[in-house]
Amino acid sequence: MLCFLYDILNLMVQNTTPYNLRPATCNFAFFGTDEFAVIVVDELKKAGYVPSLIITAPDSRKGRGMVLTPPPVKAWAEKHGIKFLQPQKLDASFAYNLKPITYNLFIVASYGKILPKEILAIPPRGALNVHPSLLPLYRGPSPIQTQILESAEPTGVTIMLMDEEVDHGPIVAQKALGFNLPAGKAGIYDLRFKNLRDELAKLGGRLLAQTIPDWIAGNTKPQEQKHNIATYTKIVEKEDGLIHPEKDAPEEMYRKFRAFSLWPGTYFFTERTGKKIRVKITDAELKDGQFIIKKIIPEGKKEIAYDAFLKN
Repeated sequence: MLCFLYDILNLMVQNTTPYNLRPATCNFAFFGTDEFAVIVVDELKKAGYVPSLIITAPDSRKGRGMVLTPPPVKAWAEKHGIKFLQPQKLDASFAYNLKPITYNLFIVASYGKILPKEILAIPPRGALNVHPSLLPLYRGPSPIQTQILESAEPTGVTIMLMDEEVDHGPIVAQKALGFNLPAGKAGIYDLRFKNLRDELAKLGGRLLAQTIPDWIAGNTKPQEQKHNIATYTKIVEKEDGLIHPEKDAPEEMYRKFRAFSLWPGTYFFTERTGKKIRVKITDAELKDGQFIIKKIIPEGKKEIAYDAFLKN
């Protein structure tokens, strides 16, 4: 592990370029879908890199009313007047439509689909992906949640040259996350998912902006990942948020609460008037080694204080 951390420091030193050294032009397409991707592309724009085209997921139906909802990146593209596409499939036909425009580079951040080799081969400088972990650790779909669940430190972001396998390509740049915490905080994993996601996305966007000039100029040599120490994450399921307050360890429950704070949420089942109900935890803390539930939403009800719920 010490050797792995030493490699990270080397990548941080070798593969960073100040913003003021960026090239005059960089024609690139951006692939992204969710809030993480929005923050990344917004950081690129702040640094002077605006995508010529955005590729994002199709609109999807969400909520109890199943309202057709655009992905966050589409909303960002519309706000900034940038052309966007929402392909159902990344097939040969879609790849053919991309080829007439000369892109230097593709940039990918939390897009949600695997790019096939026909698309990866289009730009001369390939496709760079920003991944919210220090690869080869925490490959896969839920690196942020899994790192919170495992209290894995340090964390950070990786810029890699994409290949056909998931989070497998060689590393172009890598940087650990570091910032000052309020007094009494034990580490970055006192943060909830959204807070850590946003910090990693900002770091990833800024690191991309620093990396692009040398990458476009051919001055950066990517480094093969150490595949023998790779770890993997899984798709988060709704059932992952279930806890058992009477028997689960307090630290374990607190990690779940923070990791799944956006989705699927943390919840438990209890009985009321002879009926089993689902109770979602909306606010909690770890205090003196105990998991303290502060606010909840009982099934079919509005949010209330947990103490008030227990008294009823």
